[in-house]
This record gives sequence, structure tokens and C-alpha cells, in this order.
Amino acid sequence: MQTTLTEDLRHSADGREAESILRACVHCGFCTATCPTYGVFRDELDGPRGRIYLVKQVLEGAVATRRTQLHLDRCLSCRACETTCPSGVHYGRLLDIGRSLVERQVRRNIVDRFKRRLLRAVIPHRRRFGILLRTARSVRGILPAAWSSAIPPLRTAGSWPSSSHRRKMLALGGCVQPSISPNIDAATARVLDHLGISLLRVSGSGCCGAMSYHLGAHQEGLDFARRNIDAWWPHIEAGAEAVVLNASGCGVMVKEYGKLLAGDPVYAARAARISELSRDLSEVLAREDRSVLGRTGSGTARIAFHCPCTLQHGQKLGGVVEGILTDAGFELAPVADMHLCCGSAGTYSLLQPQISRQLLTQKLAALESGQPLAIGTANIGCLVHLQSRASVPVRHWIELLDACLPGHEQDGQFITR
Repeated sequence: MQTTLTEDLRHSADGREAESILRACVHCGFCTATCPTYGVFRDELDGPRGRIYLVKQVLEGAVATRRTQLHLDRCLSCRACETTCPSGVHYGRLLDIGRSLVERQVRRNIVDRFKRRLLRAVIPHRRRFGILLRTARSVRGILPAAWSSAIPPLRTAGSWPSSSHRRKMLALGGCVQPSISPNIDAATARVLDHLGISLLRVSGSGCCGAMSYHLGAHQEGLDFARRNIDAWWPHIEAGAEAVVLNASGCGVMVKEYGKLLAGDPVYAARAARISELSRDLSEVLAREDRSVLGRTGSGTARIAFHCPCTLQHGQKLGGVVEGILTDAGFELAPVADMHLCCGSAGTYSLLQPQISRQLLTQKLAALESGQPLAIGTANIGCLVHLQSRASVPVRHWIELLDACLPGHEQDGQFITR
């Protein structure tokens, strides 16, 4: 693709990166076939190729309009197009650059601005979000069904292992996951403990920064990244061998710290090292001897696995969790159109609710068609979104594995609780 970027952008880091991405695109349109929003609207501008042209126009000096912003807003950032693209176009990164430029040119209406600022003021902050969630749970019984179903029920965490192993890995403090489903981190620690690995909770570690970054607040998102790097670094120097991410959306972000902070003279080297050491939980378990872990003792443990976009398209780890669960004795129900997004996509379900609900309906139909006892997934956003309307329990896959550990019930029914 030929480009003629404006003079100021041509000499900026974002501009040079965007131009490189644009020049890789050959207009083939293969990406359109796997784009969820193109499937909904059948509009070229609501597919990757059309959005690439919109970003290109802005980079070349065209004035962005509300219509430009609308089509970019409708993108889920699922990156299914990247998996499909034969030319290796890094669409997700181009979209981030384009959205940031458009955000500076097009002033949103007061309602939209309020929504986005409120999301950034609450969701990335663990304590604030926890207070909001507890309040919502306290009034859940008097809310309309459509609202109450979106509020995650209270779930407790089991015990955190007390043993200390020579091998140590670091956990991400996170933002919403500790309040919504604290058992995910505890289950992660218990499974790793059986493998001879201690998972360390690090004071000061929190939100990965993805939500702010993808809403166009790039510096705010990078500040979250810097805080995590500061929190983790003493443990890295002390010999911690990895940063373990059990929320696949956070995993994509942390793995990109090195690239996103490459121009920061203070953090560039440490950010690159953190990205090198970052591992999705499935990557860690796939490399370990899992024979010490239990297996479900029943052939009735039939589950459907929803592989989040951030795992299969963002991190290119599709099939890894499925292999681990199969080895643990689970029967995986067939799922049609596994590449399609469930509609959660970070804050997308809150900012684009109609499109999100349509995609959720399609995804649940595919997941439940095989009559599973439960649905497993690998990202807290997907879990909450699916859980709001699923007819069977939705669990993080590590919780399913945790329930198979020696000493736990082996009747195959634990997944229903």
C-alpha cells in the first residue's frame, strides 16, 4: 500500500510504525471473512480493510469525522484479522495509533465522554471497582433481570498455598479479577504449587494498563505498565523466572510492554525484560510435567472451551489450553466458529451493548450446542460476559484443573458448582 503521511507524522515513532504496517497491506480482503463486525453490518468500513483505509486517510492529513470515529469504535480489537492475514499486517497496533489520532480530532458528545472517563476512573482501580461491585451485589435482588444478570455473583477463593519453593513466578495484581472471581488466582497458585512453583503476590502490582490504552488514553495506560514494572523488578532481580498471566487480555498487554515503552529511556530495558519473561498460564503448564496433577475421574466431564481472542489471535496460543484440559481427562464439546469474538472485548460490551449482545447470542449458541456441563475460558472479561446469559456454569480453565488436584472430588460434577 502506497502512503503519503503528513510531515509531522512521518518523523514520529507512531507515524513510522503506522507507515510500516500500512505498506504491508496488499488489499486482499481475506481479513473481511473473519471479522465479527463485518458479519454484523456487511459494511466495508466495519471490516479491517475499510478501517485501515480510514486510518490511512487520517495519517495522510484528511480531517477525521464522527463517522470515522464510529467505525473505529465498532472494532472489537479481536485481531482475528491478524490470524487470517497472509501478509502479517499488525492491524491491532495500527488501530491503536489511528484511534488516538482521531480521539484528538473529534470531540465526543458529553454522554460518551462521561462514560469513558467513568470507566477509566473505576475499572482499572482495584479498590474502587471492588466497592462498586459490592454495592451492586447488595441491590441485585431489586434490579431488573437484564441488569442483575450482568452482576457477577459472589465467589470465594480457596486457600493460598503456604509452602515456599525454590522456583518462583510472579502474579499480576490485576484490577477486576480479584473482586469478581478471586478463586482464579488462588487456583493458579494451587496448581503451580503442585508443580513445585511458588506464585508470588506482589504489592504494588495492579491493572495491566490495557483498558486505558485501548480507550485512547495511552499515557495513562503506560503509567500502569510502569507501576507494574517497578513492583516486579526487585523480584526479577532476585531470580523470579517468569511473570504469569492468567487473564489472556492482560497477557497481550504485558507482552507488549517492551514495544510500547521502547522510547522511554528509563523503562525501555526493564520493559523489554518483563515482556521476555511474561508467560500465559497455559504456556507455563504446557512446559511442565503435569503427571503430578490429577485427572477428572469421570467420562461425564464434558465442557465447551471458549478460547478468547486475546489468547488465540493476540498471543497465538490457540489449542494449548484445549490440549491441557484433554490430558486432564475432560471431554471437549465441539464449538463452531471458534475464531469469532464473544462480544466482551474489554469495555466493548459497555460501550457497544447492542453489537456485543448479538455476538454473545451467536457465541453461546455455538458453545452450548454440544450440551456441555460447563463452559471454560481464559479471560475474566469473557467469563463475566458469557456467564451473564449462559445456561451452564462458566469457569476459568485453571479452576477446572484445580478441582482435579489430588484430594479434590473426582466425580466430574465439581464444574457445576
